[in-house]
Amino acid sequence: MKKFLLSALLAVSTVASLWAVTDGVKYDRVNGIGIKNVWIQDRVHTPNEWGNQPYCNTNARTAVLSDGYIYIARSNANTIIQGTDTLTQSVVYKVNAANGELVKELPLTLDGAIYGGATLSANTVGVDNFGHLYISPFSSIVSTQHTIYMLDGDTGELTWIADLDKADAVQRLDYVDVMGDITREEAECNIMSVGASSEYIYRWHADQGGDFEGGFDGDPYLAILEFFPETVTQWGYAPVAKMVLNAEDDFSGELFYIDGFTTSPILYDLTGTMVDNFEEVDPAFWPMDVGANGVCEFTLDGRNFIVYVAAQYTGVDEATMINKACQVYICELGEGMTLAGMQRYWMVPDALGAMSDGGTRVQSMNVVYGTDDEGNEEVTLFFFKNYNGMAVYKIGPNVYSDEPGPQPVVPGDVNGDGEVGIADVNYVINMIIKGDTNLAGDVNGDGEIGIADVNAIITMILNQ
Repeated sequence: MKKFLLSALLAVSTVASLWAVTDGVKYDRVNGIGIKNVWIQDRVHTPNEWGNQPYCNTNARTAVLSDGYIYIARSNANTIIQGTDTLTQSVVYKVNAANGELVKELPLTLDGAIYGGATLSANTVGVDNFGHLYISPFSSIVSTQHTIYMLDGDTGELTWIADLDKADAVQRLDYVDVMGDITREEAECNIMSVGASSEYIYRWHADQGGDFEGGFDGDPYLAILEFFPETVTQWGYAPVAKMVLNAEDDFSGELFYIDGFTTSPILYDLTGTMVDNFEEVDPAFWPMDVGANGVCEFTLDGRNFIVYVAAQYTGVDEATMINKACQVYICELGEGMTLAGMQRYWMVPDALGAMSDGGTRVQSMNVVYGTDDEGNEEVTLFFFKNYNGMAVYKIGPNVYSDEPGPQPVVPGDVNGDGEVGIADVNYVINMIIKGDTNLAGDVNGDGEIGIADVNAIITMILNQ
């Protein structure tokens, strides 16, 4: 019986479930607000597991957290043979936001046909304010339109939403931001993008029940004349736009950030006037380098916060003088929601990775509002840096950072889920196959990881 059980256990898939590893940092509480890492997958904390994921690829450029899942878009991931034709298909990976487990791969289709083939055909994945997922491809400097689709998060089926006219300012567009209801059934919708290596920004507006038209008094584009620093005269590579939600039911996006590789995040209004920038900000709060683009805001406990990229692959934290990479700053905005008076709360994680993604530049980030089991207000922050990693954090008045770790608290609990079972067997087998030398898998304490540790866990299971 025991021999049969051993054989059955070893026959289980050798690709073990990801260990729900945390960044191991105990973060200080600031002004009554706490933060803790729920899990992290990256080149620093889980290098073997991260490197084996299908979304660890330079064409998996953006990701978003929505309704308990993370959606990661990878352009042209699969090769499909149809008769004599060889086609490429883009996919979206659906990941459990609670533990980082890959739930399913969603091959993208449009009108029943394979979707993909074009350059960066699934460059942006996002979610609007009503929970509708969307996909948007890159559009080149010779393309006069930019297309956007709605995504079915269960099937991968795309629904065409609009071909957005660039009019007389035809520029390369990498990423888009959507505010409101992309279906226009329950509210208006606004879409924004930024022309790469240009001075142009783009906006398209649709009233509830209406069609999209130019969002700058009928024009789809606007030339920006004010930048920070003042020496900058255009956006750099792969810039991003992020509209600000002024009120719960105000989806006008009248204020928006642009982060453009050559600049720190700048706040503008619909006239193109620069409303706020980092000029009056303590230099210790400036991005350590501006090589990556990404910004978002959230409210919590009656306070307003901003999250922005601290550094891409290089940077030095002024407080510790330690090199950091692919991290974000979380700050409370100053009085009147100004950048100048903001207070930096945390920089997370301790490290994510420093592997070049080939020039993607973007770092995806967004927050989801909720409450804990006791009804206390909290937000979930998610961020993703292509080819380097992703992480989920909880932030709130009743959130307390865990002690540094992770360390198994139950003998044989190698994956840290609080119990000894088949998942731990799978995890150790995977470590053996990969040649992982992390002694967390040394269950029997002989200083190495091998089949003896697998047998030790099986003995524990049988004796339970």
